[in-house]
Amino acid sequence: MSQIIPILNFEEGFRARAYIDSEGYPTIGTGFLIGPKGAAISNYTFTLSKNVSDVWLQELIDSKSADMRLNPSIYAALKQCNPARSDILLSMCYQLGVNGLAGFKNTLAMIAAGNFTGAANGMLNSLWARQTPQRAQRHSDVMKTGTYDIYKGLI
Repeated sequence: MSQIIPILNFEEGFRARAYIDSEGYPTIGTGFLIGPKGAAISNYTFTLSKNVSDVWLQELIDSKSADMRLNPSIYAALKQCNPARSDILLSMCYQLGVNGLAGFKNTLAMIAAGNFTGAANGMLNSLWARQTPQRAQRHSDVMKTGTYDIYKGLI
């Protein structure tokens, strides 16, 4: 059974009040951009409950999943994935977008071929891994093992 919502809540964090993210965008919930870069945080006075955030998150996940299936290399990889590995590709897509995930050409090809150890190594040999090393390590562990073991006690 998918654990994508708990994984994204852990990886992205949840905030009920608006904040400015690391790129300068007003953001709320589980990383939802709510305004243009540089907008004043005082423009956003509402709060978001965790339950509503999870509903928004599921809507985004469903949309990203559909977009992922339209990309041949991502779809070929998804067909070889169990739920844990699929969740990792979804998390990467949530963070990087479909085009960003599609840029992992060799990694996706290894997943499509069932070479999950090679794919895990490929994930770690990337700019993404250098930028978010702990997340990348957790994600590569799940890709390699096909289990959520690394997240036990975290989600």
